[in-house]
Amino acid sequence: MFYRVLTLLGAVLFVIALFGLLWLFCRRFLQRHGVVDQLADRTSVLATWTFAGVAIGLVFAGVGALLLGPWAFYRTLRGHDVAISDAAAMWWGLGIVLAALLVTGSGFAAFLYLVGAV
Repeated sequence: MFYRVLTLLGAVLFVIALFGLLWLFCRRFLQRHGVVDQLADRTSVLATWTFAGVAIGLVFAGVGALLLGPWAFYRTLRGHDVAISDAAAMWWGLGIVLAALLVTGSGFAAFLYLVGAV
């Protein structure tokens, strides 16, 4: 029973880490593209919608996160008037989502290994 609670708490922490990574990558993206006005607010909105796309994509199909996450990133980015092409916005969204999922997933796999769940 203890390991189940530990695994559940670990999973919650890794969901928080996933959002944190998405937020950090979105902030770096916006800074790289010259956004300085209301950077914190724009970062939060972009990361929140990207996270929502990833979460919905993971619930309905595991690979759906790689479709809905970048799409949510692209749609939200269009509202921020960042000077970037549509194709580049989709590729950036895919890269951000993929990087955040890989870091979080490998960290969670290592966590499960350490607690003996695997």
